[in-house]
Amino acid sequence: MSKPTISIYDTTLRDGTQGEGVSFSVTDKIRIAESFDQFGIDYIEGGWPGSNPRDMAFFDEAKKLDLKHAKIAAFGSTRRANLSAEEDPQLQTLIDAGTPVVTIFGKTWLLHVTEVLRVKPEDNLQMIEDSVRFLKSKGREVIYDAEHFYDGFRDSPEYALSTLEAAVRGGADCLALCDTNGGKLVSEISEMTGAVVSKFPDIQVGVHCHNDAGVGVAVSLAGIDVGATHIQGTFNGYGERVGNANLTTIIPNLSLKMGYPLNCEPHLHRLRELSRFIAELANLSHDIKAPYVGLSAFTHKGGAHADATKKVSHSYEHVDPTSIGNKQRVLVSDMAGRSSLLMKAQELGFEIDRNSPETKEIIDKVKELEHEGYEFESADGSLRLLLDRLTSQRKPHFEFEGYRVIVEKRSPDEPTTSEATIKVKVNGEPHYTVAEASGPVGALDHALRKALEKTYPNLTELGLKDYKVRILESKQGADAKTCVLIESGDNGKIWGTVGASDNIIEASWQAIRDSVEYKLLLDEREAE
Repeated sequence: MSKPTISIYDTTLRDGTQGEGVSFSVTDKIRIAESFDQFGIDYIEGGWPGSNPRDMAFFDEAKKLDLKHAKIAAFGSTRRANLSAEEDPQLQTLIDAGTPVVTIFGKTWLLHVTEVLRVKPEDNLQMIEDSVRFLKSKGREVIYDAEHFYDGFRDSPEYALSTLEAAVRGGADCLALCDTNGGKLVSEISEMTGAVVSKFPDIQVGVHCHNDAGVGVAVSLAGIDVGATHIQGTFNGYGERVGNANLTTIIPNLSLKMGYPLNCEPHLHRLRELSRFIAELANLSHDIKAPYVGLSAFTHKGGAHADATKKVSHSYEHVDPTSIGNKQRVLVSDMAGRSSLLMKAQELGFEIDRNSPETKEIIDKVKELEHEGYEFESADGSLRLLLDRLTSQRKPHFEFEGYRVIVEKRSPDEPTTSEATIKVKVNGEPHYTVAEASGPVGALDHALRKALEKTYPNLTELGLKDYKVRILESKQGADAKTCVLIESGDNGKIWGTVGASDNIIEASWQAIRDSVEYKLLLDEREAE
């Protein structure tokens, strides 16, 4: 028996923005909606019209979109107790939003009916039925979100089911059961969702779960397992408190593990790209530990694991990483063995002989440097340059001869200034330059660029993306050794470099030097 196609309902643009630190401009929301449509998401919940000017502006702009697949949904609530559906301004705002789909929530839990709405239970049922019927009369597809359904069902199964019956009488197209508090476990969701599916065999049932108990994905999938065919969530798990059920995990699980047809299945290889795109628009770091789409999702560090993965990739990888747009990575560290190094070298475009004596020397050198504080896990650029130096396969683009840094503050009210002097040789010709900046690291960077840019004008493309300092051996206090990690990039390429020293300026210099040298190496390889 073939499995039904599961409808994916994304609420990143509404529920996701309730998460701490998450905010999208109207332009951001339009770009995300277009990307969701291209990816094959079925429903895009754009916001609550009338709740804020940004959501209203989004729905105005969304009317101009030429979406090929996805349907935009406006979100709201049932009518007020003292108004008819036709008189309720909030319901009228939902109609004015002009979306083909409207999602409204209503009260399911008697506690909310009597203590929050403060209406009679039978009046709440009428509010649900009237609101759905009114929206259907205006030609809308209506998804009914049963707020706090699972709490309400545990408290009074009869009343919780009666609220769904009211929505069905009104003509609802889908009943979405909400674990609004996010505290239910798999067995509870399975039992209660199964009861609803049995009660309403002729109407689509959905699940809307949160991650407060850390099982948002698991309980959502449990709902599908017992017959739900509509699933709601957000990309990257953004949402109120600890977040909503994460669609970037749910989607590949449904498709790759559970075998359910999805309309986004043909585009699954773009999942990681889309996840990163949304994180960038939210101005948040992408979660490197995220299942499937995180940078570390298919990363191997231990030598034995890397060796096994090289021989049989699925021995330590539960799916093919390319199926969701990710890739296999190998980290070289003091845990690395011969296989780890060979795989990493190949990833960096560098070929070394597995059985050559120098391979063991390279491994020993990497472990020695890691012991001294260098961390190559996030510093592919420095590792590639180290391999070059240890095998003498190429000469550096410049020779370093020395630097001097002066930090000065002349009075309490004046800003601190830094001056760096640097000596390098390029093609045997000496260059001696001076540069200033507010800080010593910036001054060093400016001085080095100044010395090299006449010979290597492409260095103007190089940009510093991130700068991190980690204190090693903290018991030494201000004299502790430091590790500096720099992330640099140009024209879409990003790489990391590292330095380590008991002098933070020296550690920074090492990372800056490698960053510049790696940029020149990339340019050289492109030219070749």
